[in-house]
Amino acid sequence: MRIALDAMGTDAAPTTEVEGAIRALNELGEDFEIVLVGDPDLIGAELARHDDAPLGRIHVEAARERVLHDDAPATVVRRKPDSSIAVGLRLHREGAVDAFISAGPTGAVMAASLFILRRLPGVERPSVGTFLPTASTPSLLLDAGTNVDCKPRHLRQFAHLGRVYMADVLGIDEPRIGLLNIGEEPGKGEERAQEAYRMLAADEGLNFVGNIEGRQVVAGACDVLVADGFVGNVLLKFYESVAQFILGLVQREQRERGLDVAFDSVLRLLDYSEYGGAPLLGVNGVTIICHGGSPPKAIRNAVRVARQAVLSGMVADMASELHDSILPETA
Repeated sequence: MRIALDAMGTDAAPTTEVEGAIRALNELGEDFEIVLVGDPDLIGAELARHDDAPLGRIHVEAARERVLHDDAPATVVRRKPDSSIAVGLRLHREGAVDAFISAGPTGAVMAASLFILRRLPGVERPSVGTFLPTASTPSLLLDAGTNVDCKPRHLRQFAHLGRVYMADVLGIDEPRIGLLNIGEEPGKGEERAQEAYRMLAADEGLNFVGNIEGRQVVAGACDVLVADGFVGNVLLKFYESVAQFILGLVQREQRERGLDVAFDSVLRLLDYSEYGGAPLLGVNGVTIICHGGSPPKAIRNAVRVARQAVLSGMVADMASELHDSILPETA
């Protein structure tokens, strides 16, 4: 297995990517290699700083251009064909690598993935999923902001994509699917929410548990939380702010009161880098999008997620699920 890693994506590129790649190779097993995509001179200089780099499993693919945050996402493939994002995704499309990871601008990674890898049949709108910490296992939020205005059928497609991802990557058989809404009753919400409820409830291929209110999310009421990108992004940003608020309170109490309490498990739960990155679901490939400020641990965990997605045959499973559940109704 080969996993392509955009070495020019993070704010501290390629230092963060190289360290994260080395940690992944040394800690996650010996069944994969990493292809670092970017400026070979910068990558080579960074690799030379690490005595523990397994050089036999690290390869460098030259890409002389770098996508910047002010680059228009829709024009990246055309205007910067030698960028680390475009080169890495073309390697994936051609079968030279099995997955692609980038901490570059999210919009550019999404647009390039859609243009180069294309959508899976049955997917109208690929969706970025983000994990939300809960009292039990994390919930996968689909959509986290990619698609602001969604139709009920799009939410049903998100549900199927999320079902396969949670089963293949996290090993959760028949994950519980919930629809984010303002009440638990089927008739709650505006017309689109009610229609989405009816479609999800009628789908025998989904373990639909009904509407989920905001207060139920943190309790772990579902494994996949379906929402349009507008509402999903509002929830995500609020979640992130609360996490930082709690961390700040914990740190203040430790400083001011000298509390000797083991908060490690809580800190790990709220640390986004533990989840490795956000999968772009619905394209014909494995794309993992990381935050630009990701530390090496986040890159290492993104490799872990990509590796599991490849080992499980996630893309093929999604294509099969869509073929059986979605395409017959659109034919």
